[in-house]
Amino acid sequence: MTSWLACGPPSGDSGQQATPYHSVLVRALWIDRSITLRDVPLSVRADECRIRVTLAGICGTDLQLLDGYARDVGFTGVLGHEFVGVVEEVPSSVDSSWMGQRVVGEINVGCGACDWCHRGVKEHCPARTALGIRGRPGAFAESLSLPAANLHRVPDQLGDRTAVFVEPTAAACRLLSQVPPTASDDVVVLGDGRMGLIVGQVLATTGARVTVVGKHADKLAVARGLGLSSAVAGDLGERAADYVVDATGRPGGLAHALQIVKPRGTLVVKSTFHGEARLPLSALVVDEVRIVGSRCGPFAPAIDMLVSGRVRVEPLIAETFSLDDHQAAFDLARRSLKVLLRP
Repeated sequence: MTSWLACGPPSGDSGQQATPYHSVLVRALWIDRSITLRDVPLSVRADECRIRVTLAGICGTDLQLLDGYARDVGFTGVLGHEFVGVVEEVPSSVDSSWMGQRVVGEINVGCGACDWCHRGVKEHCPARTALGIRGRPGAFAESLSLPAANLHRVPDQLGDRTAVFVEPTAAACRLLSQVPPTASDDVVVLGDGRMGLIVGQVLATTGARVTVVGKHADKLAVARGLGLSSAVAGDLGERAADYVVDATGRPGGLAHALQIVKPRGTLVVKSTFHGEARLPLSALVVDEVRIVGSRCGPFAPAIDMLVSGRVRVEPLIAETFSLDDHQAAFDLARRSLKVLLRP
C-alpha cells in the first residue's frame, strides 16, 4: 500500500508538473507498525514555509491511526497535526514578514484548482493533503512544511501550551457554524476526554445547558472545574437532550447518543475511530433525528476563545515529553488527557 505520509517529493497539483522542492533531514517519530525516532527527509515545496515545531499535541486521531491503520493496513509516515511553531524558512513568493513568526496551522492543503477549492472549502478537495494524516508529514518532528495561507500568527498573550490547542478548539468551533444549539437547549457531550472537554466549553458559550458525560472520575472533575456540569455514563435517561455530541472516539458512542437525543433533536458526530459503528436506523427515522458529521473548523474564532479565556485548556495538560521519550508519552496519552511533545 502507498504510504499516506511518505516524506518524498510532493506530487503535482491536478495533474500538473510537480512543484519544485528541496529536502532537509529532521528528527521525527516514524510510524511503520511501530514507532521509531529517526532522521527522515522532509520535502519542503518551493511555495511553502518551513516551520520549526516547538510543541505538538497527541490527540485521539493519532492513537486511532496507531491502533488501527498503522498496524492493519501498512500505514507509514509521521503523525501529528496539532502544533505551534516558529517560521524558519519563507519562499520568495511569500511575504517575508512571516519569518520568525510564532504560528499555528490549518492542516488541510487543497489543490487550488477544483470546485471545492474555488469555493474556499479545501477540507473536501479530492486531491487534498492533510498534515500528519494524509499525504503530508506531520508535527511529531523537528520541522514541518505548510503554505503561508494555512498559517495563523499566535498572539503574544497565548503561550505555547495554550496555542497548541488552537486546532482542536477550531474543530469544536465548527459546530457553531453548522448547527449551533440555542440557549434553551439541553446539550449532552458524550466523552470526557480531550475533545469532549473542549467541545463542552465551546458549546457553553451559546448559553445552552451543557453536561459532559463520561466514566472517569478524574476527567469529570476537570469538567466541573471548567464550569461544566457532569454525569456518569448510564445515569442519563433516554430522550434527555435536545442536542448530543458524540466525542467518545468509540464505535458504541453513536448508538448511545441516539438513545439520549430527543425526537427531532440534533446528533453531532465528532468521533473518529478504526472500525464500524452500528446504528438502529428505525429509531433515527421514527424520531426524525438530524445527524451531522463535523470535522475541521475555523482558526480565528478558536484563537479568540483561547485569548479571552472562554475556553481554558491548561487543566487538560497531563505532561510534556521529548521525542526521545515518545513511548512513555503515547502510553500516558491512552489513559490521560492531553499529552504534549517537545521536538
